[in-house]
Amino acid sequence: MDERYPSRGPRSFQDGPREFHKAVCADCGKACEVPFKPTEGRPVYCRDCLPKHRKPRF
Repeated sequence: MDERYPSRGPRSFQDGPREFHKAVCADCGKACEVPFKPTEGRPVYCRDCLPKHRKPRF
């Protein structure tokens, strides 16, 4: 078995805290933190604005 990816699968509490990055919401302009490194040229949305930009799940 290949052990290069030992912690693949659902995150567990043993993984430790997530690293958050500071960003500015592309909609409302509020400062927010996101659990990924923002990429230049791609919009980042805060928790309040994100649902407005998600595709419906049906």
